[in-house]
Amino acid sequence: MARFMRLDVTNTLLDTGILPLFYNGEVETAIELVSACVRGGARAIEFTNRGEMAYPVFTELVKHFAKADPSVILGVGSIIDAPTAALFLASGANFIVGPSFNPEISRLCNRRKVLYLPGCSTENEISAAEELGAEICKIFPGESAGGPGFISAVMAPCPWHRLLPTGGVDATEASIGEWIKAGAAAVGLGSKLISGQAVKDKDYDGITAKTAQCVGWVQSARGGSVFSGVEHIGLYAHKSTPEALSAWYEQTFDLKRKEGNSSFFVSGAGAGRIEFPKAVAEAPVHLAVRVTNFEAAAAKLQAKGISLKDVNLKPDAKSGYLDLADPEGNLVHLLWLPKR
Repeated sequence: MARFMRLDVTNTLLDTGILPLFYNGEVETAIELVSACVRGGARAIEFTNRGEMAYPVFTELVKHFAKADPSVILGVGSIIDAPTAALFLASGANFIVGPSFNPEISRLCNRRKVLYLPGCSTENEISAAEELGAEICKIFPGESAGGPGFISAVMAPCPWHRLLPTGGVDATEASIGEWIKAGAAAVGLGSKLISGQAVKDKDYDGITAKTAQCVGWVQSARGGSVFSGVEHIGLYAHKSTPEALSAWYEQTFDLKRKEGNSSFFVSGAGAGRIEFPKAVAEAPVHLAVRVTNFEAAAAKLQAKGISLKDVNLKPDAKSGYLDLADPEGNLVHLLWLPKR
């Protein structure tokens, strides 16, 4: 049974702008590939029904991430008939993707409030799918259907379309930018993102890095700033201890506190966190500015004559302090985290 409703999955895809897709017949490898994409900022992952082990592997993926990371949205692709769709829905698929449009699958998914992305290659197919409730239509094969030019052509008279091209989308800034600027709501990325060589080499960090780049390129193509807002404020304990100071905020405002290796974090249901570093600095506070693409953000600052120091790059987090304080003497650092 699906854990995510249709609108939740729709909004997630529209937000992140990418849908990684792959098939692998080994459970452990499939888990690593999903995890790599999630660390890079993807939240919905399509596991394609393209091999004999598709069903048992997908079932194990659902079980694993239900415990390891319940925020991961798993769906199934390459579905062409309603009975197969029903089988995977019963196993926990949160969305169904097809290479073609099947009205029976539409009715089945509508009944279960599950997102169905039918494969379409003409305006007539898109309109027919939308009449049966399709929130997002997969344009497949994207390049053969007409490429970005097809997207812009059908969006002109029908700007309400939400289209996700797959096939012909490269994991490059130029390709992703062209599709998004043409009007694509999101893009599907298969072997261009999760290459056979990367899987063979177990280069999961490389897949994470490329996923993060793709998410950033989507946001840039949409005209959004790479600087997305304040991620947290860091308060230094000059008159008490980090533990005591963080405990005060936790108890006073009914927030949740979590201890890490170098600091305590306090947060609630809303956006933003407070960090209490264990190491004391002369500055009263530091500010963390969240970015959608760390490398692009660093380049923008460099163009303004501002460099980064103490840069720390990890698959699941990237940070670096500006080499100058703000006018009040406060420290500022960039922070990239997977989009969750």
